[in-house]
Amino acid sequence: MRVKTPSVLLIYTGGTIGMIENPETGALENFNFDHLLKHVPELKKFNYRISSYQFDPPIDSSDMEPAYWAKLVKIINYNYDYFDGFVILHGTDTMAYTASALSFMLENLSKPVILTGSQLPIGTLRTDGKENLITAIEIAAAKNPEGTAMIPEVCIFFENHLMRGNRTTKINAENFNAFRSFNYPPLAKAGIHIKYEPNLIRQPDLTKPLKPHYLFDTNVVILTLFPGIQEGIVTSLLHVPGLKAVVLKTFGSGNAPQKEWFIQQLKEATDRGIVIVNITQCASGAVEMGRYETGMHLLEAGVISGYDSTPECAVTKLMFLLGHGLSNKEIRYKMNSCLIGEITKPI
Repeated sequence: MRVKTPSVLLIYTGGTIGMIENPETGALENFNFDHLLKHVPELKKFNYRISSYQFDPPIDSSDMEPAYWAKLVKIINYNYDYFDGFVILHGTDTMAYTASALSFMLENLSKPVILTGSQLPIGTLRTDGKENLITAIEIAAAKNPEGTAMIPEVCIFFENHLMRGNRTTKINAENFNAFRSFNYPPLAKAGIHIKYEPNLIRQPDLTKPLKPHYLFDTNVVILTLFPGIQEGIVTSLLHVPGLKAVVLKTFGSGNAPQKEWFIQQLKEATDRGIVIVNITQCASGAVEMGRYETGMHLLEAGVISGYDSTPECAVTKLMFLLGHGLSNKEIRYKMNSCLIGEITKPI
């Protein structure tokens, strides 16, 4: 019996991993995908069919936006039946936003979509890009004994850790361990062997086909609280024309000032149909709005809990739900629900 050769599609969006240094200015500039293959000859040692698609021109991840997320979904959907897995090479700055967005846009995903990149360009001597790329490809091609994908999720692989994409945030601008999943354990760790954690991996319904989504509504804002925040600023922000949703980054386990004007502004905003989701400013942990009186006031004002959601996930989930024309009640319900493993709700 002929064994099917594993196949992976590499999608290069841009980012540090595929950059070279301009000899005149010293600035890093995007190069083409052939540069990547030249500096990673190990790719030829894989007994895989590896194809590539390159954004032209490549984009800096600071310029990432929903239109590019839709483009990625179109590429994956078009090639879905032809490849076992997908590796997206992406700049690190907005990688967690893209991974979160794709987790919602690729409904019923049953194949790996692994995002990776690097802190140093692939051509530099001490680059982290080579190992990240090689291991991401291996994970994207990995199968269970029965032939199903080992990791049927959107993930980020970085510095030996495979993390659920919508649980991940960038924590370091300098070190190689640039990403962390604070509220959910890694799905796999790469050492001499890649050690998978099957109990942590979501299992898809293989009877359902991939359902791609492309719609987003970006009328969302993040409001980070701090001591001394002024009434005029909060009022102005909550009355921005077209605003539909707010990610409210509160203190600790979901606490906010008890000032009458603040609670009143939030209540008036929710009464106008603006969805306000409460997440903690802390890197780790969850919002528990019933724990302290300050959190109870937010509940009474119509603010909903984001539990242990990352800011990147909360924002992209709101954009995604708003883009699908759901009612205010439906959006509030789905923001309170775990759709694709993005939050942990207390039992």
